[in-house]
This record gives sequence, C-alpha cells and structure tokens, in this order.
Amino acid sequence: MSDYILETQGLVKAFGGFTAVKDVALKVRPNTVHALIGPNGAGKTTVFNLLTKFMPPTSGQIFFKGKEITNKTPVQVARQGLVRSFQISAVFSGLTVFENLRVALARPLGLSYKFWRHLDSLKSTDARATELMEAVGLTEFRDIRAADLAYGRKRALELATTLALDPELVLLDEPMAGLGQEDIAGISKLIHALKADRTVIMVEHNLSVVADLSDTITVLQRGEILAEGNYASVSTDKRVVEAYLGGDYE
Repeated sequence: MSDYILETQGLVKAFGGFTAVKDVALKVRPNTVHALIGPNGAGKTTVFNLLTKFMPPTSGQIFFKGKEITNKTPVQVARQGLVRSFQISAVFSGLTVFENLRVALARPLGLSYKFWRHLDSLKSTDARATELMEAVGLTEFRDIRAADLAYGRKRALELATTLALDPELVLLDEPMAGLGQEDIAGISKLIHALKADRTVIMVEHNLSVVADLSDTITVLQRGEILAEGNYASVSTDKRVVEAYLGGDYE
C-alpha cells in the first residue's frame, strides 16, 4: 500500500501551444492539510481541475488510494471518496439550511430524491443533517433560507453539503475567498478539525491561513513545482520569495 492517499506522476496539461501544467508530481499524505499556492497564473486551478477530473490531462497519471483514476469521470471519483468544493458557493438558495443538507445526504444514503416529492421523503437523513449543522456551527440557522445567510455562513453550509458525501479527500478551492476575519477564523477551525479523519487539499491565497493550517505546501510557478515543504521551509525559500515579490532576495 502507498503511504499517500493521492499521487500524481508526470502530470501535464497543454492548451494548444501553451503548457499550463508541466510534469507535476504531487504526493499527499492521509489526514493532513496540503496547500497549493503560487502567484496568479501558476496553474493551481488547472491542477485542481485535473485532480477532480473536470479536465483530462494531456499526459501523466493520477492515483487515489493506490488506484489509478486518470481516466475516471468526476462522478466516479466522487463516489470513490474524492470530492471538491468550489470558490463560488453552490447551495440551493430557496431551501433552508436543514433542507439543503437533507438533499445533499440523499445520494450517499442510497436515496433517490425527486424534486416533485415533498422533502418529508428524506426524513431518514434528519439525524445526520443535524450532526452536520452542529459540526459547521449552523444549528441556530436551521430554518433560514440559504439566500438569507451571511456569506461566511453560506460557505459553512457549502462545506457541510460537501461533507454530506462522506469524502475521504476534500479539495477546497479558495475556501477563504470573500470572507471577513471572523468568518475566516470559523472556517479555519472547521478545516483543521477535518484532518482527524479526512485529508484536505486546498488552493488558498491567504498565506496566514496557509501557515496556520497546512502540514505540507506545494508552491507552483508557471505550471511547475517550485518548492515543497512546511511553511517554515517554503516561506524562506529564495525562489518562492522571488516568485511572490519579484526581484532578488537577500
């Protein structure tokens, strides 16, 4: 068995004459938070899209739990336990917090929810929906429509609906984007708690969040891995400082 929950070998993505991802080899250990960072245009989003199968690689291989998933579809890898959230919140705005979670739980619990059926058909999900609400701090907002939630609480609800799929590996696309400091603290606490029984890969621009949460950081530049390690090592790497700040590092 591999020591890594996710690995890539020689991952390449080319668009015509432009190569957005060049020979990327990732190794992600289970029950850790692994951050992908880099300046704008570094290839972070493209790597994310390759890992979650929203985009096929030009070449290279992707392995999840020791099995190759290079040619799998997004639905297939999600069912295997690899699930992503998006930078733009994706919840049903007309449903309450509790209703959103009931719908999200329909698939992993083997239910087939039809939108013409009453939500009471999902009563078997109530206990787990309540647990998820508590986990992300939304219990008091149980009957509030998602459209009426503050932005930070919408992001918490999105994270809860992602967890409803019971993933082993969660990929978070800029989880702190647009959040105020209070909301950042809350979401950070949630992400930190996740690694007790899950693995997290995140793309994040907030370097203080990266420093606080990440066990391993992979720095990308122009589609290639520039540096990798813990925050202490990558933050003092001459190449990383130059990539972020420009000019010479002394």
